[in-house]
Amino acid sequence: MKLVTIAGTRPQLVKVAAVSRELRKTFNEILVNTGQHYDYNMAGIFFEQLDIPKPDYDLGVGSMSHGKQTGNMLIKIEEAIEKEIPDGVIVYGDTNSTIAGALVASKLHIPVFHIEAGLRSYNKKMPEEINRIMTDHISNLLFAPTSSAVENLEKENILRHVHQVGDVMYDAVLYNMEIAEQHHSIEQYDLKPNHFILGTIHRAENTDDRERMRGIIKGLINLNDKVFLPLHPRTRKKLEEYELMTELVSAENVILSEPVSYLEMLLLEKHAKAIVTDSGGVQKEAYFAKVPCYTVRDETEWVETVEAGWNQLVNPSQQDLSHLINNFNSVNYRGDLYGDGNASKKITKEIQNYLREML
Repeated sequence: MKLVTIAGTRPQLVKVAAVSRELRKTFNEILVNTGQHYDYNMAGIFFEQLDIPKPDYDLGVGSMSHGKQTGNMLIKIEEAIEKEIPDGVIVYGDTNSTIAGALVASKLHIPVFHIEAGLRSYNKKMPEEINRIMTDHISNLLFAPTSSAVENLEKENILRHVHQVGDVMYDAVLYNMEIAEQHHSIEQYDLKPNHFILGTIHRAENTDDRERMRGIIKGLINLNDKVFLPLHPRTRKKLEEYELMTELVSAENVILSEPVSYLEMLLLEKHAKAIVTDSGGVQKEAYFAKVPCYTVRDETEWVETVEAGWNQLVNPSQQDLSHLINNFNSVNYRGDLYGDGNASKKITKEIQNYLREML
């Protein structure tokens, strides 16, 4: 049996690697990389180090407006799927690659299998939220990472073929942390374990808001600890536009860096004292690493981390970020929120069972 997997961003390809290791024991998998994101960390060494299968199709769509990007993907994905004629199409998460792959497969009457189904932020201003909802409603198999994701689907009357399998990102982190420790060290950044705060900011809800960015930078500068801050090019540009870069550069406790690789990021997360982020993936990786996380957003799709007390939502224009971090109180850690690290095996089994019933 043949499956086509659609991915296009670095986080998606990391998850693909975890699932493909199991999937390819049973299926002929064709990997389509839309090229939604491209940077130096997506080059050959990224695929080699993480044991990611070489894409069978590189669509090279690249960054552009949502409409143009999704439209180009629809055309190119359709060409690939019509050529391959698979028994099913796998999509991940909530990107434009996700909804484009799901729409093409659905219109060609090919089963859609959605990994990371049921996540909701309940903020429809986020493009990702629209992508999640639409993909879930046209999917034939839905793989939910958590019980709250299953409950979200139930609220929308999606009841059939829903499977709580755990989080494939947990599978990936367990596998890749060993690789990270073999290839990298935080000493290269003059950092010591548990003696620095890691920051990563890139979402438009922060970068496009001067007051939120001012609050984030003020909070980082006022921390008692050293801060390591890899800057996304767009974030750097906005900081310069808001005239905040000079203040950041002159701060004695802040180390600025170019974007780091996925493996380096894993290692930095593991050894950080705390993490400040607006990334969905980093929130979970912080939890896996048992490191407190401060999410500078008004809501999160990973509500379990907040309920467990290891993630705190922060409005940086209204709350004192440095005070919250400097006065963190430890809570008991629950290690079972995202499964047992075997989500990939469970997904493979359920796809196999579904296709056997259908054929």
